[in-house]
Amino acid sequence: MADKFAIDKYADLDSLIHSWHPKYKIIAISLLILSFAFVKDISLIPVILGITIIFYYISKLPLIFLFSRLHYPGLFLLGIIFLLPFMRGEDVIWQWSFIKLRQEGSLLVLIIICRFFSIFTLGLVMLGTTPFLTTIRAMRQLGLSGVIADMLILSYRYIYQIFVDFSQMQQAMRLRGYTTKKQSHRKYNISIFRHISVLAAVTASLFLRSYEQSERVYAAMQLRGYGDLTTSIVKPNMMNNKSAKHDLLSILALLGTVIVATSLLLWEII
Repeated sequence: MADKFAIDKYADLDSLIHSWHPKYKIIAISLLILSFAFVKDISLIPVILGITIIFYYISKLPLIFLFSRLHYPGLFLLGIIFLLPFMRGEDVIWQWSFIKLRQEGSLLVLIIICRFFSIFTLGLVMLGTTPFLTTIRAMRQLGLSGVIADMLILSYRYIYQIFVDFSQMQQAMRLRGYTTKKQSHRKYNISIFRHISVLAAVTASLFLRSYEQSERVYAAMQLRGYGDLTTSIVKPNMMNNKSAKHDLLSILALLGTVIVATSLLLWEII
């Protein structure tokens, strides 16, 4: 179950994006994401979508990897902006009774959705084409605090442990005859409130076990000397050395991406 949510599941593929030096990759894609966030001109939407599609195609990541992670954030975004076409603007393009679809709001929703898709996809390309630990090491080289790096590493590591514990608890519940299927609720006369109370108890137990485990992990780390401000799990000098040719190609790719990002920003400013 935990492998389903692994962000670096396809980090071992062979593509140009995978071979890009992690440090330069983070800088370049972060600049692109920043420039996409400033796009407000509807004429630039095809440009940012084209750049996004090119990056994802070059990365060779499967589409299921994108769609499986786009589902919930996309629903959350739609839940926030779905009223904008009916509330923003003055030009009415469609009307039924008191419901009016406005042009300005519709265009704004289109821009927001396209920017979100492009930014989310580029972020997935950045994180999904490099092992997570390597990404954190590259961030340490770029100046990320050691404390924040350690928090990211430990959080990422123990998310898997939470999924493992949850799977074990689900299996134990099934062995005791409990199931979440609606048919079983009707058959055994299990009310929806009883179902909710069971899930709440499982969630509370899971959080308590996670909290106790975090205390044990921190105590073990302290016994091994962790706690000094100069001590960190992730060292910035732990990156593998690349060849000069590889570094040159990475720098050229970085410069090309910076030019594209700067052009988008200047277009918006001018």
